[in-house]
Amino acid sequence: MTTTDSLRSGPGPGPGADGRSASGRSASGRSTSGGHLPVREHLPAAAPSAVPVLDVVVPVYNEEKDLRPCVLRLHDHLSRTFPYAFRITVADNASTDATPAVAARLAAELRGVQYVRLEEKGRGRALRTVWSGSDAPVLAYMDVDLSTDLNALLPLVAPLISGHSDLAIGSRLARSARVVRGSKREFISRAYNLILRSSLAAGFSDAQCGFKAIRSEVAERLLPMVEDSGWFFDTELLVLAERAGLRIHEVPVDWIDDPDSTVHIVRTATEDLKGVWRVGRALAVGALPLDRLARPFGDDPRDRALTGVPRGLARQLVGFCVVGALSTLFYLALYSLFRLGVGPQLANGGALLVSAVANTAANRRLTFGVRGRSGAVRHQAQGLVVFAIGLALTSGSLAALGAASGSPSHSAELAVLITANLAATVLRFLLLRAWVFPARAHTHTHTQSNTPTCSEPEDLR
Repeated sequence: MTTTDSLRSGPGPGPGADGRSASGRSASGRSTSGGHLPVREHLPAAAPSAVPVLDVVVPVYNEEKDLRPCVLRLHDHLSRTFPYAFRITVADNASTDATPAVAARLAAELRGVQYVRLEEKGRGRALRTVWSGSDAPVLAYMDVDLSTDLNALLPLVAPLISGHSDLAIGSRLARSARVVRGSKREFISRAYNLILRSSLAAGFSDAQCGFKAIRSEVAERLLPMVEDSGWFFDTELLVLAERAGLRIHEVPVDWIDDPDSTVHIVRTATEDLKGVWRVGRALAVGALPLDRLARPFGDDPRDRALTGVPRGLARQLVGFCVVGALSTLFYLALYSLFRLGVGPQLANGGALLVSAVANTAANRRLTFGVRGRSGAVRHQAQGLVVFAIGLALTSGSLAALGAASGSPSHSAELAVLITANLAATVLRFLLLRAWVFPARAHTHTHTQSNTPTCSEPEDLR
């Protein structure tokens, strides 16, 4: 990687090759040497002017025509509207036209603009290189055609600056987004996102929009896990972040298609499908250390020091009791409904089966903190074994009641079932805690703000 003099005259000593500073801390000053990610913090409003809060990367390949007006417009917009120090980094992916000369002149003319030269193509490679070496706490990128309205830039990075979110993306598919593009690109974009939702259970709405941002401490740990160096880079980054439980903020954007875009649609789609298969396989076998991306719950340290907040066994008991109470009401309602058409044994078996599946799913997530699909089938299978034990207890109780009284009333049946379920509940908790969900690191939290964006510039492969 080569740079112009503007890079050398920028902020003090930059991070090392691994994206960390010489002190072993992230650009934001928080230690990232191991364990979980630190608590998100609001970036200080009065940051030293030598260190930009935002570094916007513009990856380019043979963009001698569009580069200068793009950077001038972006620089003017940020100078007028952005309340923090910023930097614009032009990342040249081995251009063979006059793009390097144009970028060098811009870096020499405009304060806060730098130029980075890479000898290999690939948008993902450009972003990985610049983001890994940047000292800014918030990293972003946008395509050189500026298809996205720049008024969305501040809403994009604001949740990252405030500490609310880990990543932010623009979306062309949000309801309030306004998009002008051809039907072919619209169909391809929606079809691709449908594939992501069905195959990788993606919850974000627009993976390919060229308008994204990430906090630096998150990028430091996430980038080494991302293998792709081309167009699938964005998707892989988002899928891994989402699976790790990081918070992804979406911003609806106004977007106008670039009619001169040279993206090779067929080749890009083929590579993307290969990437979907690779990432899906890696997630299925648990090959990625996503636990390194876990965040502690609560951004305020006081949230973790409150007295009276149940933890460990006590917390699990509280969660189990809440889930159990709701499951019991659900079970009794189902039993009463089924009893209208079938005998007590069939009604009990059907109600218990349905409520057991719901109970296992609820306890898995709420009581024992297990997130994601990994192991879900096994957990349900084990839960059905626990269900069989409960069925034996309740069915035996009903049989004993029938043998004792001949034709018991409905209220008597309910009373016996409640008593039998209380006994089964104690055993269920012990089995769930010791066998189905034994103590392990399942503490990921996943919240996401839904809103969407994009742009598809020149092929950087």
